[in-house]
Amino acid sequence: MKVVVIGAGPAGLMAAGTAKADEILLIDGNEKVGKKLYITGKGRCNVTNDCAPDKLVSNIVGNPKFFISAANAFTPADTVELLNSFNVKTKVERGGRVFPLSDKSSDIISALEKYAVSNGAKILLGNKVKYAEKSGSGFCVYLQDGKRIACDKLIVATGGKSYPATGSTGDGYKIAESFGHNVVTLRPALVPIKLKDDVRSLEGLSLKNVSVTLTDGKKSFSKFGEMLFTSFGVSGPVVLSLSSLINSFDVSRFKLSIDLKPALDSETLDKRIVSDFGQNINRQYKNSLSELLPKSLIPYIIEKSGIPPELKVNSVTRDMRRSLVYLLKSLTFSVDSLMPLETGIVTAGGVDVKQINPKTMESKIVSGLYFAGEVLDVDAFTGGYNIQIALSTGFSAGAHITQ
Repeated sequence: MKVVVIGAGPAGLMAAGTAKADEILLIDGNEKVGKKLYITGKGRCNVTNDCAPDKLVSNIVGNPKFFISAANAFTPADTVELLNSFNVKTKVERGGRVFPLSDKSSDIISALEKYAVSNGAKILLGNKVKYAEKSGSGFCVYLQDGKRIACDKLIVATGGKSYPATGSTGDGYKIAESFGHNVVTLRPALVPIKLKDDVRSLEGLSLKNVSVTLTDGKKSFSKFGEMLFTSFGVSGPVVLSLSSLINSFDVSRFKLSIDLKPALDSETLDKRIVSDFGQNINRQYKNSLSELLPKSLIPYIIEKSGIPPELKVNSVTRDMRRSLVYLLKSLTFSVDSLMPLETGIVTAGGVDVKQINPKTMESKIVSGLYFAGEVLDVDAFTGGYNIQIALSTGFSAGAHITQ
């Protein structure tokens, strides 16, 4: 039996390393395997998350129930064990994020490539698949250079449509549609958010331990953690995760609000401000917030608060303080849009999972056709979960290829 795997990312490498067949051919249009993995985690590759399968599933945004079987078939612990078997040690950082001990994504890629090769897989690089079709009981795959490859089983693991420079150009969706599959509308996931407000003065400001909420008046989503201001809006882990929760709605209707002091209720925060003001009652208001806020945020808050900058703090009224407290607990901006799909860490949408067997990743429409990884309509928050999706679905496809 011959198996062809299209796409040498984490899902494809895992499928090629797991499948049991007489011949396994892994095809990728890039000049090297795992090209997108090289840039993940700023080149460090947050390969998975140190969590149990149920927590892994709880961090899936798109179609978590579909992913339950795959999550239990190949767990985050299995990922770490596999890497260790190829002498890649890992470490756990904040939020359970798992990285290679070396901080080099190339170590992860090398291990996955060795896994595939050790299973007898042959890797063909620099040759894109133009299309594939059913041929008798098997398939025929047509390459860019004109070659045709016949196979008995076909696994499509071509990734999404984000970061097209890494080869994620949406080819898998065309293949899926050619076989009669539905492709759920593609949407940007884990992307920065563009604001209507001018926040250029805040560019580069990083905030930790804040609570960020997005609401359109009917729906509301909140996350706690770190965020970052950019020249056009906001980014950072909290914002990226929130973007995945609103990408199926009209995002221009949303307001984004930041609770700068989530650990303090309004009354306690007011007492804190009174205490700070009391340290030097003759100090001007514009010079009184240094203990409370990051330096680069103070001018923006002073302007938005409406309190005269030169006013002595002993002249700040109770109502003025209340307005300041409200501002600090709910610094609000208007959302313009999500950044484009091509800038997203992952792609939301994809091959409709209703047409895929969740245990085997085999098509319910075409026997012998499998899908794995980002090409599927499954996506998750940041933290290593998306690569684990690829590994788990790739494993499921490979493990069931002979059954």
